[in-house]
Amino acid sequence: MIKGLIKTLLTIVLILILAIAYLSIIGLKTDKFNDQIKKSILVINNKINFQLNEVDYLLNLKNFSINVSTTNPNLLIEDKVINIKKVKTNISLKSFIKNQFSIDDLQVSTYEIKINDLIFLIREIHNTPQLFILNTFAKDGLISADLDINFDSQGKVKDNYQINGFIKNARLDLLNQTSIKDLNFLFNISKNQYSLSKIKTSFNTIKLNSPLIQISQEKDLYSIKGTFLTKDQKLNSDDLNFVSKNIVNIPNIKKIEFSSNNTFSFEINKKLKINNLNIETTLDLDKLVFSKKFIDLNPYLKNTKEKIFLEKNKIQINYKKNKLAVKGSGSIFLTDKSEQITYEIIRNNDQFSFNTKLNIKDNSFQINLLNYQKKEGADSTILINGELKKDNSIEFQTISLEENKNKILINNLQLSKDYKILDIEKFNINYKNDNDFLNKLNLRKNGSNFIIEGDSLNLARLINNIMDSDDENSSIFQNFNSKIDIKIKKTYIDEANHLNNLSGYIVFKDNKINKLILNADFPNDKKITLTTITNEAKETTTSLITDYPKPLIKRYKFIKGFEEGNLNFKSVKKNGLSNSVLIIDDFKIQEVPIFAKLLSLASLQGIADILTGEGIRFTDLEMRFSNKKGLTIINEMYALGPAVSILMDGYIKSKKLVSLRGTLVPATTINRSIASIPFLGDLLIGDKAGEGVFGVSFKIKGPPEDLSTTVNPVKTLTPRFITRTLEKLKKN
Repeated sequence: MIKGLIKTLLTIVLILILAIAYLSIIGLKTDKFNDQIKKSILVINNKINFQLNEVDYLLNLKNFSINVSTTNPNLLIEDKVINIKKVKTNISLKSFIKNQFSIDDLQVSTYEIKINDLIFLIREIHNTPQLFILNTFAKDGLISADLDINFDSQGKVKDNYQINGFIKNARLDLLNQTSIKDLNFLFNISKNQYSLSKIKTSFNTIKLNSPLIQISQEKDLYSIKGTFLTKDQKLNSDDLNFVSKNIVNIPNIKKIEFSSNNTFSFEINKKLKINNLNIETTLDLDKLVFSKKFIDLNPYLKNTKEKIFLEKNKIQINYKKNKLAVKGSGSIFLTDKSEQITYEIIRNNDQFSFNTKLNIKDNSFQINLLNYQKKEGADSTILINGELKKDNSIEFQTISLEENKNKILINNLQLSKDYKILDIEKFNINYKNDNDFLNKLNLRKNGSNFIIEGDSLNLARLINNIMDSDDENSSIFQNFNSKIDIKIKKTYIDEANHLNNLSGYIVFKDNKINKLILNADFPNDKKITLTTITNEAKETTTSLITDYPKPLIKRYKFIKGFEEGNLNFKSVKKNGLSNSVLIIDDFKIQEVPIFAKLLSLASLQGIADILTGEGIRFTDLEMRFSNKKGLTIINEMYALGPAVSILMDGYIKSKKLVSLRGTLVPATTINRSIASIPFLGDLLIGDKAGEGVFGVSFKIKGPPEDLSTTVNPVKTLTPRFITRTLEKLKKN
């Protein structure tokens, strides 16, 4: 009896052991408990349902639980169906015995499914604002993931969840109409930690790859850091405009070829506000082509191209706390020949600082205002550093040019946004210009005023620019109110003439010359004096007096062989209108082409021969004229000489049109006309006036380069001509 009982018990124990061993090693496959599993899932979320096949049950004595798994179930969420590769969970043995299923954890492995479907599933289990944003951006792509999730007794997800997987061919449409396409990467997600690796994608048209991006979360703040790379990218203007649309305006860039290595970090809050953005970039710039329309280099470099090229530039870019620093070097093509450039640009909030070094060797370079020219093959270095202010004004701490012994240095030059001079501290030049004239001059600031001192200076180009300019607002200054004291030993006014001991001062008020007094000597000890004074009525009176006018008249190419004489010029200007009187006494000219043509057309060949031979002497020349906005009106120009006299008026419109008319009379006709006046003729001329010729009237009209001339004989001189002649004769 007892033996039978023991045998029975042993048999039961053996069967139980075998059953436990079977259930622990092989397990049980059945669909009997599917309804209970579904009910347990509904406890987690009542919107989620499973379509289950047979389920495998495996006893886990270590945890006193049952491992439950199934393959190829369908996960139903509202109207969406997600195909699952495998699902595993643990059910406590106690709840299983009591037929009260309680799921402790859940492991889910998916096939490649749509990203939006998986996001929808996760949001149903554990919704966050970030998942909502991701769902908004994600437009396409597949995902495969392994989810390991643990639940508490209330069915809520514990913090020790793990999600691993990969993304394939995803597309994200971000803000500002930018797009991320062909996105592929591996991911690992845990509590407050997101890791993305082996990333490959295209940002608009730029192909990117990244070995690792890490995201960590602390409360509502996300910290993101990582690295991304680009290689052999080639973008044209259309690509660039698409990339930068609504981000940055880069219309002048036409083409770019580059590779880059970029590390970055930033923080972003739940409102998508980015803080503490740091970016470090190493950019290998193979080629950058941009339009030069925002900077005109033609006055300085010959044969400049319509587009500027940067080639083989190595650039470091750093961005941190609203401060952007760009530092680079390489080749630059401003013409067909390359030069070397290094540069550093720093943007701090709305203010830019810059530091540039440009080596020019194979190109010629000129500064027309200073009559300076560097020849091809000569090494020169240009250094420029300064700041671009918030109001678009520019402050140059240093501008320097060095070419062998030639040096130009400017310190603390401030320009307005319209490139007018606001202030300058120092300006030093020491160079020989293209005519081999030495320019050695120093300008320095003295309180609110300035001092210019030097050994020699060539003013020929500057004088020509001033005299040829019709612009009333051509001042290089803005709101300038200072006095400039001037003392220069030798000043060239053209290639053949110079002044000695130029001295005096200029007073500027409201950006205009209020008072100017300059004196100098010619090498032949002749004097020249220039004064300008503005009175309280804002009338500006300018006076130029010299007993050696030849160098001043010489610049007018239509007059040749001017000799001797004294010049007195006076002009009064107000509200843009100037009225001037020019008087030259006792001078001789050898050739005036238009004048010679008049004499020839009037059949006065003898006088024409004198003009082109020894020259014709004039005792007086007086011209009264006015000028406003490029229109010069000659009220009267009268020249009296022993051989011929002229009375003329008309106008000159800028450099486009000349229209003159007048009377030309040989001296014999003048004598005969005056001699016919009773008593006065006998007194001034005498009885024998001699035989003469008639005077002629003339007209000169057309563009300066192609003037047409017509003449007509006149038998009777105008009273005006006779009156002016008598006035001059009486004066003499």
